[in-house]
Amino acid sequence: MKKDVADKTAAGSKVVIEGITEDGQLFRPSDWAERMSGILSTFRNHRIIYSPLLRPSIQNEHKCLVLDKSLKDSNPALYEHILEFAHKNKLKICGEADPSDADQKK
Repeated sequence: MKKDVADKTAAGSKVVIEGITEDGQLFRPSDWAERMSGILSTFRNHRIIYSPLLRPSIQNEHKCLVLDKSLKDSNPALYEHILEFAHKNKLKICGEADPSDADQKK
Protein backbone atom coordinates (compact mmCIF):
# COMPACT_ATOMS: atom_id res chain seq x y z
CA MET A 1 0.00 0.00 0.00
CA LYS A 2 2.81 2.42 0.82
CA LYS A 3 4.33 1.80 -2.60
CA ASP A 4 1.04 2.83 -4.26
CA VAL A 5 1.13 6.14 -2.40
CA ALA A 6 4.71 6.73 -3.53
CA ASP A 7 3.79 5.87 -7.13
CA LYS A 8 0.87 8.32 -7.13
CA THR A 9 3.07 11.04 -5.62
CA ALA A 10 5.82 10.42 -8.15
CA ALA A 11 3.40 10.55 -11.05
CA GLY A 12 1.98 13.88 -9.89
CA SER A 13 3.67 17.12 -9.01
CA LYS A 14 6.20 15.72 -6.54
CA VAL A 15 9.72 14.35 -6.69
CA VAL A 16 10.53 11.87 -3.94
CA ILE A 17 14.18 11.41 -3.04
CA GLU A 18 14.60 8.26 -0.99
CA GLY A 19 17.35 8.01 1.64
CA ILE A 20 18.82 4.88 0.17
CA THR A 21 21.56 4.73 -2.42
CA GLU A 22 21.38 2.90 -5.73
CA ASP A 23 23.46 0.08 -4.22
CA GLY A 24 21.02 -0.36 -1.30
CA GLN A 25 22.94 1.45 1.46
CA LEU A 26 21.17 3.79 3.91
CA PHE A 27 22.23 7.38 3.34
CA ARG A 28 23.95 9.08 6.28
CA PRO A 29 23.62 11.25 8.27
CA SER A 30 20.28 9.93 9.40
CA ASP A 31 18.77 13.44 9.62
CA TRP A 32 19.67 14.41 6.05
CA ALA A 33 16.05 14.96 4.97
CA GLU A 34 15.32 17.26 7.92
CA ARG A 35 18.50 19.23 7.21
CA MET A 36 17.58 19.69 3.55
CA SER A 37 13.99 20.60 4.43
CA GLY A 38 15.25 23.16 6.92
CA ILE A 39 16.28 25.37 4.02
CA LEU A 40 12.65 26.46 3.50
CA SER A 41 11.31 25.85 7.01
CA THR A 42 10.13 28.44 9.50
CA PHE A 43 10.08 28.39 13.28
CA ARG A 44 6.85 29.31 15.07
CA ASN A 45 5.64 28.62 18.60
CA HIS A 46 8.74 26.55 19.36
CA ARG A 47 8.06 24.27 16.38
CA ILE A 48 9.63 23.77 12.99
CA ILE A 49 7.11 24.27 10.20
CA TYR A 50 8.25 22.64 6.96
CA SER A 51 7.32 24.17 3.64
CA PRO A 52 4.90 22.18 1.48
CA LEU A 53 7.45 22.67 -1.32
CA LEU A 54 10.22 20.81 0.53
CA ARG A 55 9.54 18.47 3.42
CA PRO A 56 10.84 15.31 5.03
CA SER A 57 8.78 12.14 4.89
CA ILE A 58 9.01 8.41 5.47
CA GLN A 59 8.09 6.08 2.63
CA ASN A 60 8.90 2.42 2.19
CA GLU A 61 10.38 2.56 5.71
CA HIS A 62 13.11 4.99 4.59
CA LYS A 63 13.58 8.69 5.18
CA CYS A 64 12.69 10.69 2.10
CA LEU A 65 12.65 14.23 0.88
CA VAL A 66 9.48 15.31 -0.92
CA LEU A 67 10.16 18.08 -3.39
CA ASP A 68 7.24 19.86 -5.04
CA LYS A 69 7.94 20.46 -8.73
CA SER A 70 6.52 24.00 -8.45
CA LEU A 71 9.72 24.90 -6.56
CA LYS A 72 11.40 24.80 -9.98
CA ASP A 73 9.40 27.91 -10.93
CA SER A 74 9.73 29.81 -7.66
CA ASN A 75 13.35 28.91 -6.84
CA PRO A 76 15.04 27.13 -9.76
CA ALA A 77 18.53 27.30 -8.21
CA LEU A 78 17.38 25.50 -5.04
CA TYR A 79 15.43 22.93 -7.06
CA GLU A 80 18.49 22.12 -9.17
CA HIS A 81 20.75 22.08 -6.10
CA ILE A 82 18.60 19.47 -4.39
CA LEU A 83 18.43 17.25 -7.48
CA GLU A 84 22.18 17.62 -7.99
CA PHE A 85 22.71 16.59 -4.34
CA ALA A 86 20.58 13.49 -4.90
CA HIS A 87 22.40 12.54 -8.11
CA LYS A 88 25.84 13.17 -6.63
CA ASN A 89 25.03 10.93 -3.64
CA LYS A 90 23.36 8.33 -5.88
CA LEU A 91 20.04 8.47 -4.03
CA LYS A 92 16.92 6.87 -5.46
CA ILE A 93 14.66 9.44 -7.14
CA CYS A 94 11.00 8.92 -8.09
CA GLY A 95 9.02 11.35 -10.21
CA GLU A 96 11.91 13.35 -11.65
CA ALA A 97 11.33 14.97 -15.02
CA ASP A 98 12.78 13.17 -18.01
CA PRO A 99 16.41 14.36 -18.46
CA SER A 100 15.78 14.82 -22.20
CA ASP A 101 13.22 17.52 -21.33
CA ALA A 102 15.92 19.51 -19.50
CA ASP A 103 18.30 19.15 -22.45
CA GLN A 104 15.70 20.58 -24.84
CA LYS A 105 15.29 23.71 -22.71
CA LYS A 106 19.03 24.53 -22.77
